[in-house]
Amino acid sequence: MGSSRGHTLMEVGPDGVAVITIVNPPVNSLSFDVLRSLKESFDQAIQRDDVKAIVVTGAKGKFSGGFDISAFGGIQEAKERPKPGWISVEIITDTIEAARKPSVAAIDGLALGGGLEVAMACNARLSTPTAQLGLPELQLGIIPGFGGTQRLPRLVGLTKGLEMILASKPVKGKEAFSLGLVDGLVSPNDLVNTARQWALDMLGHRRPWIASLYKTEKLEPLGEAREILKFARAQARKRAPNLQHPLVCIDVIEAGIVAGPRAGLWKEAEAFEGLVRSDTCKSLVHVFFAQRGTSKVPGVTDCGLAPRQVKKVAIIGGGLMGSGIATALILSNYPVILKEVNEKFLDAGINRIKANLQSRVKKGKLTKENFEKTISLLKGSLDYESFRDVDMVIEAVIENISLKQQIFSDLEKYCPPHCILASNTSTIDLNLIGEKTKTQDRIVGAHFFSPAHVMPLLEIVRTKQTSAQVIVDVLDISKKIKKTPVVVGNCTGFAVNRMFFPYTQAGLLLVERGADVYQIDRVITKFGMPMGPFRLMDLVGFGVAIATGMQFIQNFPERTYKSMLISLLQEDKRAGETTHKGFYLYNDKRKASPDPELKNYIEKARSISGVSVDPKLAKLQEKDIIEMIFFPVVNEACRVLDEGIAVKAADLDISAIMGMGFPPYRGGIIFWADSLGSKYIYSRLEKWSELYGEFFKPCANLAARAAKGIPLSASVEQGKSRM
Repeated sequence: MGSSRGHTLMEVGPDGVAVITIVNPPVNSLSFDVLRSLKESFDQAIQRDDVKAIVVTGAKGKFSGGFDISAFGGIQEAKERPKPGWISVEIITDTIEAARKPSVAAIDGLALGGGLEVAMACNARLSTPTAQLGLPELQLGIIPGFGGTQRLPRLVGLTKGLEMILASKPVKGKEAFSLGLVDGLVSPNDLVNTARQWALDMLGHRRPWIASLYKTEKLEPLGEAREILKFARAQARKRAPNLQHPLVCIDVIEAGIVAGPRAGLWKEAEAFEGLVRSDTCKSLVHVFFAQRGTSKVPGVTDCGLAPRQVKKVAIIGGGLMGSGIATALILSNYPVILKEVNEKFLDAGINRIKANLQSRVKKGKLTKENFEKTISLLKGSLDYESFRDVDMVIEAVIENISLKQQIFSDLEKYCPPHCILASNTSTIDLNLIGEKTKTQDRIVGAHFFSPAHVMPLLEIVRTKQTSAQVIVDVLDISKKIKKTPVVVGNCTGFAVNRMFFPYTQAGLLLVERGADVYQIDRVITKFGMPMGPFRLMDLVGFGVAIATGMQFIQNFPERTYKSMLISLLQEDKRAGETTHKGFYLYNDKRKASPDPELKNYIEKARSISGVSVDPKLAKLQEKDIIEMIFFPVVNEACRVLDEGIAVKAADLDISAIMGMGFPPYRGGIIFWADSLGSKYIYSRLEKWSELYGEFFKPCANLAARAAKGIPLSASVEQGKSRM
């Protein structure tokens, strides 16, 4: 049964216990080969007279990370692949659970998804205290498909089962034991031997020998169960109004409770078959692989370079960004020096970092003991003297070119020659920032997103001079501080802000021509964005909006919509959420409400710009609003790809999701655009450019792809690579 592909190994000990080991590195995922081999091993163990009982475990300290996601393409496209219903019933239920010999799952490391479903089909489960157990399938747009919807509620109760499945929330072995999901906790060294004895104890009736599928003592009475399910449905609709699969999952769980577990299994299999072919599943599987692919950079990560050890980091600027970056670093055990210009600013920066950590203590994510240990890694400074032994500096001051140039010039005098010089600028071309320095090969962009200790994306910006070694080093740091890195080329706005600068501009253009501010934000939020363009401008503040807008006006004048609206609002001391007035009015709890006075500013902006109201824009359908806001973003993304600012389209999908909150269940900006087609997007932009000007004009890259019907994600030779 051994092969280079995924498989299982079976060894029968002198005690008569067959130990079946899942072998499919790195996480022992359940490929079709593994599942077939698992069935063969079980069949053999059941038939052999010298086998009394069975233990299932995983090789090298990992039980199983779940079903092999790379096989999803096969399930989605091919007809001859084994159906999940066949796997769930014939392998999991009728082979493992119905075996005439008792079985125990010995869980270490991971038991996720299909891995946990295999374990739940065994008659007992033993786990190490730190093992992770969970059913995260909903993150991929599907439901558990190997009986998880039926067995988990029977083992832990309906409320906890729903929470674990719907929130894709794994539990550690210790909690799994208190819930009844596992029957005992064992150290890793004793795990398999204890499981062997447990299995023999079941055979000798010294321990209960029960099939999980038919346990009922943890299930609530039917009336109470229906109330719990009703509440779960309401929560699912509220949390994710655009998603169907959480509701399908609840229906499947209910079917098993009402009609019995066997009926529930077939309902689960049928639902899984439909969901695995859905657009949501295809989108989320794309995101899963795209996220894992961002750290692979051609010509950088394939050159055999090992990351250098970064022992100490300095940060210049203790504002919102600098303090957030410092928080992220000290939480990952990096000693940090925070530099400010005076004591007042330094104290404010240190207090912000303390507040960030206190917030984690309140939420139970950090103990008080660890708070003290973490904050001790932070040191304040008012000069560069302490920079003489730092391995990396991250500049996080305001977006002012001459100030940043001065800082980088000073850093060269004080920092050691190997020190990485990084800027957290969100829009300014790095070549401008490093203009007055001599060692440009160590200058890199480390663009965090606000709040930096929370947002998952790190945009790593590489100039033509930045060395591959520096990129490898920063990729390593991003992994250690738990950020998803995207390596991009250097230009104004880089990838994320460059791609999304038309997002707010399109909103301003539409409003000045007759569309309603609040309708646009409602529609865009309903589409799945965390907030619409106007609420976003209020959040970041008009000072930032104008400063970044100026960068785009200077660099891309032909396609920047020049609106007077923000300037007019700012003149009246309306600067967004911080002043309680922007496009919205804000109460003390930051709750936004529409402002009837806004129309006066819009009318004034129209008269200055000389634009007239288009009656059609005042009656826009939801679909039109979505397209008029996002197609200019897609158009700019095509330019970013064409110029080689991004290595691959999938990187832009992850950038849009993690940097701007684009809904992951739509697969990212390019993936979503490809679902509509380059021809359609081109024709819409072309029509709008005739009506409303150059802002909407499709770029050459989009036009060329539309003419040939080529998807926007298709890889082509990039014209002018910036990488």
